[in-house]
Amino acid sequence: MTKKVNKVVLAYSGGLDTSAIVPWLKENYDCEVVAFAADVGQGDDELEGLHDKAIASGASECHIVDLKEEFVRDYIYPTIKTGAVYEGEYLLGTSMARPVIAKAQVAVARKVGADALSHGCTGKGNDQVRFESTFAALAPDLQVVAPWREWDMVSREDLLDYLAQRDIPTTASATKIYSRDANAWHISHEGGELEDPWQEPSKQVWTMTVDPEQAPDQPERVTVSFNKGELTHVNNEALSPYQALEKLNTLAAAHGVGRIDIVENRLVGMKSRGCYETPGGTVMMKAYKALETMVLDKAALKYREQIGLEFAHVMYDGRWFTALNDALLAGADAFAQKVTGDIVVKLYKGTATVTQRRSPNSLYSEDFATFGADDVYDQKHAEGFIRLFSLSSRIAALKDQHK
Repeated sequence: MTKKVNKVVLAYSGGLDTSAIVPWLKENYDCEVVAFAADVGQGDDELEGLHDKAIASGASECHIVDLKEEFVRDYIYPTIKTGAVYEGEYLLGTSMARPVIAKAQVAVARKVGADALSHGCTGKGNDQVRFESTFAALAPDLQVVAPWREWDMVSREDLLDYLAQRDIPTTASATKIYSRDANAWHISHEGGELEDPWQEPSKQVWTMTVDPEQAPDQPERVTVSFNKGELTHVNNEALSPYQALEKLNTLAAAHGVGRIDIVENRLVGMKSRGCYETPGGTVMMKAYKALETMVLDKAALKYREQIGLEFAHVMYDGRWFTALNDALLAGADAFAQKVTGDIVVKLYKGTATVTQRRSPNSLYSEDFATFGADDVYDQKHAEGFIRLFSLSSRIAALKDQHK
């Protein structure tokens, strides 16, 4: 423990960890605890009764802030423009939610006059870095309290006993199998049999998508439309960013789209195994990439891909509020100004396949690409191009022969 804390704002989920953190903060810091919860589209089930639960745990207030549209508009859409995919598969669902949550937590702290911030992230995970990096960028004057790095409780049983001794109600049990995190973009699953990489995920792991083996036998096609990199319409219906994502989640989840099972490198150095369900996001990313290939030339697309590779790590590592993040987003947005058009994606038994594409900015020309007869491209010109393109190799080979 460090300096005196008078009022702390806790990122509160209502789960076992944060339910125990409320009384622990009051006892160990002799401070007022204000609970803060972010609605990032995790669903009404997780938010229902949260205010009363926080008060019952000992919080003086509970602020529940609706961040759904801001999350999709200001964090997900810009990330899509970068094409970022962490380690080739992970679509960054948890990573993208953390900066918008932590930013809102700081705003609540300013509103209530708090002098400290707290979270329930463990010392093994990525989220502690994401939250505290945001705190450092936006509120360096506020103290940060991370109970998992201070207390001596190490198990669910310890936390349950702690709450029972204080007559604080909880719906948690000692037999929780999986650790899950949900928002509008995805749901993640860890723990249980997933801790053994050789163990196939059981059916109870998946909660958001239909089993691809049980998905409809008939494919469904969905049209998504972009304007300057922003998804504006689904099946020709104008929708807000959050509404568009919800619509695509419903359509794609019914066909089992968006499941992945990966072992990833955590920021703190260890590997972890997780299963992720990102149905609507998978469709968005596939569609955006397909439209990019229509409107960006080879050099531009290569550079945008480099932005995506770097940005995936910036986002995963919790570096949203940095100069590097701003520069990468600005670069991606410049390329996105050409990304306007329509894409048709076929949903079928766990797959999302682009089948049609069109754009007013398309660089594709049937006149040039045709395998039939044409009068716009003289194939004899390719000979000179190849000789110049391979000139350095030719010179090197001639030198080797001379030696």
